[in-house]
Amino acid sequence: SKGNILWNKIMDLGSPFGLKPGHTSTIRRIEGAMLSYHADVNSNNNPYEVGLDRLVNLDKKDDFIGKLALKHIRKNGVNKKQIGLIIECDPLEMPNNEFWEIINNEEKIGIVTSAVYSPRLEKNIALAMINIKYVKIGSFLKVKINGNIINCKQVTLPFFDPQKKLAKQ
Repeated sequence: SKGNILWNKIMDLGSPFGLKPGHTSTIRRIEGAMLSYHADVNSNNNPYEVGLDRLVNLDKKDDFIGKLALKHIRKNGVNKKQIGLIIECDPLEMPNNEFWEIINNEEKIGIVTSAVYSPRLEKNIALAMINIKYVKIGSFLKVKINGNIINCKQVTLPFFDPQKKLAKQ
C-alpha cells in the first residue's frame, strides 16, 4: 500500500543516521508530564483541564469548532483538573495498566491515569485527574491500588525540571 511504501522510504532516509522508530520512555514521559492519548487525555477532555490553556487563543477573530464551548469553560471553570501525585509506597514494579481510584473520605474523587517508579527522582510518580474541589497542591489523598489504600501527595507538574533550567542552558 502507499502508506507502507512511504514508511519504507522514510526509514531508508534515516538509516544512514542510525534513526529507528521509537517512542518516549514511560518514565520520562510521566516525569515531564507529557500526556498520552487514551491514558491521560481523550476527546472528552479540554485544554483547561490538562494544563494546556496557554495554547488556546480565544481572542482571535478566527472561528473554529468548539470555540464557544471553550469560551464557556474559560469563563465558568472546569469540573476536574490534571495534577501530579507522589504515591507513598514501595517502588511500583511496573507502570499501571488500568486507572486507579483516588479517594477522599471513602468518596471517589478521581483517577490515576499514568503511574510509574522514577529511578531519577527515587519516587513513585503519577498523573491524575481529580475533581476540581479537591485540587490543593501539597495536600494528601488516597489511591486504591490492587485493593490497598495508599497515601499520595499532590504536587505541581512536571515532576522533573519544573523551572525548565535544562532547556534554558
